[in-house]
Amino acid sequence: MPMTMHLRRGRIPLLLAALALALAGCATRAPTPQSDGAEARPPLDPMQVPDAVPVLEPIRTGGPNKPYEVLGETYTPLLPEAALSERGLASWYGRKFHGRRTASGELYNMYAMTAAHPTLPLPSFARISNPANGRSVIVRVNDRGPFVKGRIVDLSYTAAQKLGVLGVSTVELMRITPDEIRRGAWQRNTPGAPPVIEGDEPPAAPVAAPAQPGTAGRGFWLQLGAFRDRQGAEQLQGQAGAAIDGIAPMLAVFNENALYRLQAGPFASRDEAQRAAERVREKLALVAVVIERR
Repeated sequence: MPMTMHLRRGRIPLLLAALALALAGCATRAPTPQSDGAEARPPLDPMQVPDAVPVLEPIRTGGPNKPYEVLGETYTPLLPEAALSERGLASWYGRKFHGRRTASGELYNMYAMTAAHPTLPLPSFARISNPANGRSVIVRVNDRGPFVKGRIVDLSYTAAQKLGVLGVSTVELMRITPDEIRRGAWQRNTPGAPPVIEGDEPPAAPVAAPAQPGTAGRGFWLQLGAFRDRQGAEQLQGQAGAAIDGIAPMLAVFNENALYRLQAGPFASRDEAQRAAERVREKLALVAVVIERR
């Protein structure tokens, strides 16, 4: 269960005890479709939602990355470049938290490929695998939680569905570090991706070679998704163009390292691109990522 409230010592013991019971009751009971699952007609098929695509994002000190305390336990977030590999239980959260603020300040979207973690820097990217069925996904970590012993990650509804985590399941988590993103090394474990040779120095953020005539101009671009086949990117291109006014002429599919990336742009400023990202979230329940081409 995600938790964005920081509890401080000195609060009334009765209030703390009551909150502890509430948290324990919520976090130890596996969610059910009736109480916390998807809507009757979810906007997207979870199995068709693309994984999060790792990009370099600023990790600020303080805020969600400063030490905090929950139920008497102190948690110290890792340093921005730190690696992490762990095995433990994964849970998930859905409709009860959909649209609420996460610890990072973003709105929680149960249909996006995101997750909550007690100590990973926010934001971070992580590869999570389910050893029971061999499935693996990449998520963007933008929230804090869970706070139950033995649990290492809270998955979004969609990430849990793709992994086959229906209640609480054992998973393996490995952070994709900023250095691995800079070098493109995170793709070495991605099915269908080309091998990555040590010493290669790909750009700091995805800079795609166009798969159609024309070149990508400088400025701010919005990445809506990345696919292993062009058909998936073009399908999302059609959905986005039909659902969001004015975005169709800005959409293009670019091919980079065997991935077809659907991007919109260029935008004149980061703020303009962020406003477009909000429209994408509202209309398609997708979390689009802003990237800059220089």
